[in-house]
Amino acid sequence: MEADITSQAVGLASNTDFSLWSLFLRADFIVKSVILMLIGCSIYSWAVIIEKFRLFKKINLESEEFEEKFWKSKSAETFYNSLPANVENPTALLFKDTMQSLLKAKSKTNLNERMVSVLEVNIEKQISKIDKGFTFLATVGSTAPFIGLFGTVWGIMNSFQSIAISRNTSLAIVAPGIAEALFATALGLLAAIPAVVAYNKFNNDSKKYSQRLENFSKRFLSII
Repeated sequence: MEADITSQAVGLASNTDFSLWSLFLRADFIVKSVILMLIGCSIYSWAVIIEKFRLFKKINLESEEFEEKFWKSKSAETFYNSLPANVENPTALLFKDTMQSLLKAKSKTNLNERMVSVLEVNIEKQISKIDKGFTFLATVGSTAPFIGLFGTVWGIMNSFQSIAISRNTSLAIVAPGIAEALFATALGLLAAIPAVVAYNKFNNDSKKYSQRLENFSKRFLSII
């Protein structure tokens, strides 16, 4: 009798499709929801990662070109007047916004102190634009493993319920259910690891660029 049960279990396990698509289709509603959520988070994370990678590459190159042209110009006001209306580089925007405040200033008393305040506000404004999307990466990196773990726990609970109903403790019987559950954990890690690595890298890049803006601001103040 035991030999018959074992042979049936082995036969069932050998006939079970363990491909990722089959694991998803066999999963219940909760596990499927977890899997879809993690896939969506992973796709959006990679979209943010690619966008930020291109952004930092672009703004660093453009900032170098801008600063080189700026320090070769005759005067800050002349250079400001020659700027195109649709500039997008953060360093150029910082200079443009600061120059607008400078030209609008009616009183020249305590001008340097006021310009320091204006520059600090404008730097924060530009960095906040650059940092957009960082919160999502940090959230995915910290929560995705736990979301995947929730799907795993739920799937294993279903597997234990199947054991109780069938009264068969053979691993071959519950293997498909456990595989579905572990699939959720794997997806959680797959979404979290790139998000954490990217967040740390881009956060460091943002700090470096912020320092670059501060250095430009100090040099700019010295010529006002």
